[in-house]
Amino acid sequence: MGVGADLHAIVHRPMSIDYFDTFIWWSFVKAMTTAIIGVGHLGSALAQHLVRGREAVVLAAEDQSHAQQLATELGPLASAAPVREAISQADTVVLAVWLDKLKQLVAEQSDLLDGKVVVDPTNPVGFDEKGNFVRTLPEHQSSGSVVAELLPPRAHYVKAFGTLGATSLASSANRTPRRAALFYATDDDQAAATVERLISAAGFDPVKAGGLQAAGRIETPGGDLQESGLGRLVDADEARAAIVAGTVA
Repeated sequence: MGVGADLHAIVHRPMSIDYFDTFIWWSFVKAMTTAIIGVGHLGSALAQHLVRGREAVVLAAEDQSHAQQLATELGPLASAAPVREAISQADTVVLAVWLDKLKQLVAEQSDLLDGKVVVDPTNPVGFDEKGNFVRTLPEHQSSGSVVAELLPPRAHYVKAFGTLGATSLASSANRTPRRAALFYATDDDQAAATVERLISAAGFDPVKAGGLQAAGRIETPGGDLQESGLGRLVDADEARAAIVAGTVA
């Protein structure tokens, strides 16, 4: 049999269901890529969870060697690229950096963020001269409100992935018998659908705390729906009850 006949046999070979399903899944994954900017404790944990949930990620960091090392460890669903290239490749961007750095990133990458789903896990915290955690915004002002205001008009903003401490986020995915809940806040339907997919893929149950005005409830310090405010991890039913309880209070 000649080469032409061999190619014809391969091209026209009937697809098995397994092959077809894998082909469709891989095509979908390649079309739905999440850029994670920052590979510290939060960004690294999130990248690991998403890859385990069969989501494609592209990683970027100030020290690009760290992003490349993590991508290599995570396998074929992960890659690394400079910040602008990573954002360009993705339909969703997670800004897993401190709030001050996030402000700088948004200013520098605003043209690329327009039209993207932008996931903000920041909390209004920093360190004082003694190395203690301090609030960096006035009381009653959320970092979510600050970040949403900075984004270009067609960006799809959602507050998510900052409601658990980095240790809990890393260790609590796919908890049994009931998954831990992760709150999110947004006024944008596209952002809500996207982040629910990502939270589920990461091994948690998504629970909407409300719109942008609820962002402060899922931030620390002071948020009643943040892990430190609740005092423990909660499942989805407990999370919904906590939303209602806090609203009534």
